[in-house]
Amino acid sequence: MSLARTGPTARERFALFAECLLTGVWIALAALPLVTYPAALAAGARHLCRHLAHERGGWREFTADFRTAVRGGWLVGLAGWAAAAVVWFDLRAVRAGLPGGPAVGAVGVLALLGAAAALLRAAALWRPGASWRPLLARAGRHTVRDPAGSFLLIGGLAVAVCSAWFSTPLAVPTLGAVAAAAVAVEERHRHGRAATENPAPLGDRMP
Repeated sequence: MSLARTGPTARERFALFAECLLTGVWIALAALPLVTYPAALAAGARHLCRHLAHERGGWREFTADFRTAVRGGWLVGLAGWAAAAVVWFDLRAVRAGLPGGPAVGAVGVLALLGAAAALLRAAALWRPGASWRPLLARAGRHTVRDPAGSFLLIGGLAVAVCSAWFSTPLAVPTLGAVAAAAVAVEERHRHGRAATENPAPLGDRMP
């Protein structure tokens, strides 16, 4: 009886884990042009949302979402690389011992981490037809208002970077887990905000 109760849940969790690994491979392939990584993350997050909703989805739907997201997403990707280059120059200034270098470097790194968390949130919020500029503005607000979720996403990125450091192939499936984390964080934020705006009556909260 115990197996009958826990079997389906275990299968669903394993299926989601496998789907995350597969999605990571798709994201990595779509991000190969370097400036397309925002669109790749958005398509990956959208695919995982369909999987969780038990909707039909596969490589064909992923590529369709990617083609839609990349229309404005490549500019976001280009801006991301430009921001990373600025932070890299800041860190070189720190190593050179320039006055004020450590403070500037710290601010640059924190800003880059915040931007990365906001990008992941924007990818999780993306839907076909959405514009990236308002999505990033909305995701930026979520990044500030939900620091716990933002730290979780930064931790996921750190795991992906460490995986790439030890073995590059390990980082590929990890990308799917990062996209899944972004979806989960945004869903958690949405439910938390709904609970705050519409609290249950006092009688419903009493035991």
